[in-house]
Amino acid sequence: MPGTAPSFHSSPTRPTRRLLRRAAVALAAGAVLLGGGAVPASAAVPADAAGSAAPAGYHPERDFAGSTVAAHEGRSTSSTLSPLASQTPGTDVSSWQGNVAWSTAYANGARFAYVKATEGTGYTNPYFAQQYNGSYNAGLIRGAYHFALPDRSSGATQANFLVGNGGGWSADGKTLPPALDIEYNPYGATCYGLSQSAMVGWIHDFANTVLSRTGRYPVIYTTTDWWSTCTGNNGGFGSTDPLWIAHYASSVGALPAGWGYQTIWQYASSGTLPGDQNLFNGALDRVQALAHG
Repeated sequence: MPGTAPSFHSSPTRPTRRLLRRAAVALAAGAVLLGGGAVPASAAVPADAAGSAAPAGYHPERDFAGSTVAAHEGRSTSSTLSPLASQTPGTDVSSWQGNVAWSTAYANGARFAYVKATEGTGYTNPYFAQQYNGSYNAGLIRGAYHFALPDRSSGATQANFLVGNGGGWSADGKTLPPALDIEYNPYGATCYGLSQSAMVGWIHDFANTVLSRTGRYPVIYTTTDWWSTCTGNNGGFGSTDPLWIAHYASSVGALPAGWGYQTIWQYASSGTLPGDQNLFNGALDRVQALAHG
């Protein structure tokens, strides 16, 4: 704007105060512009469970299933891996994708989708309704997932937060069980400062709480390397929790102990579908079977 900026040594004029108030309101309710894109303020500045300001360095809008994997394990696959006849393509998305064109995703082959709902105990995806309901309305079988921060609160606390914010389940044949995204810590120590036995206990706490709230055990998203490092390659979940494995290569590779096969394989972080590229280990009727329980 033309004119002279107000002095910081004197009180702003009434018009200036009005502009400052409007700017503050816009930042609180609208979007923070970064590099020409818009990140909703609700994603950029989340509150914790008590409603206070987010901890410094907290960036849940940048955390999604696989956001830490390539940096630790690399990637060596084409994003155009062709599914076998016995595999069903799908995707997972977060606030990173914003509003998703689900009819286009369906036309390009997607038949299921996992949508990030929550992180820790204070962040909810501001695009969750559009992504979760939009995928359903376009004909995809959808589910919600939680990005775990095991050093912030108990597994039960975070499971309840997920279920209370979109991570439920219903036997409608179109809703997958909620999923736990447990991967490398984006904020520090790989295993979140927990011992292997404490991590196993945390995951059991989360899984059992989801079961008690929804009637379904959660799908577990992880990598074989992280699982081996942080749980001691614990084999105690394979009989209850479907495995969603992340491995960016031309084959799924070795699986964590306890699982004889993966239910979902996230094989690339980009490709034809929005978000990450996934293959369900079965034809569409197997996806429907998991949804039905």
